[in-house]
Amino acid sequence: MENEEKRLPGQEAEDAPAAAEQAPVQSAEEAAKPDAVESVYEWLEIFVFSIAFVMLLFTFVMRLAIVDGQSMENTLHDKETLILSNLFYTPEQGDIIVFQSPTSVFKTPLVKRVIATEGQVVDIDFDTWQVTVDGVPVKEDDYVKYDYIGGELYRMRQSDVTFPHTVADGCVFVMGDNRNGSSDSRTSGVGDIDTRFVLGKVLCRIFPLNKIGGLR
Repeated sequence: MENEEKRLPGQEAEDAPAAAEQAPVQSAEEAAKPDAVESVYEWLEIFVFSIAFVMLLFTFVMRLAIVDGQSMENTLHDKETLILSNLFYTPEQGDIIVFQSPTSVFKTPLVKRVIATEGQVVDIDFDTWQVTVDGVPVKEDDYVKYDYIGGELYRMRQSDVTFPHTVADGCVFVMGDNRNGSSDSRTSGVGDIDTRFVLGKVLCRIFPLNKIGGLR
């Protein structure tokens, strides 16, 4: 048509760079925004997943407990924080456990050491502090807190439970490592502990920080 603008040869090539220059250019900051948002969402997902995992872990596998009192000295001390395992756990001799005793006057969970399990026979020589289970002496020198007066071993505190004592079915016999500072299965007020009330086995101590680690 007569009104159609005529383009000279090479004019199209000259116009192309001009058009490119006029196209909108995305800045580096604008390009980085989507990546930053994605990164925030990724971190939020990781955080939420981690919280959910920890909650499930401490609901079904582990739990925390705080020592209340001196009955487990020198192994454990008052206000120390422990991690327990309660997954498919069956108490064994020598384990340190936390339990809630329905017959005890104490309302807070108790921490003690398992001395014997169901059907085993416990005997105690209160003068020498020697504990035997099924006639076999228990080696406790590594953890028992002995009491001495004038260099002589003080007698272990007497109990109202008759010995030898056979542990009831489905129960464990427990004592504190601080034998003269512990209310435990030697007294009828605590007695044998029904394993259904065992909250878990102590795996390790996590507080105070300078004592983090496993227990013997």
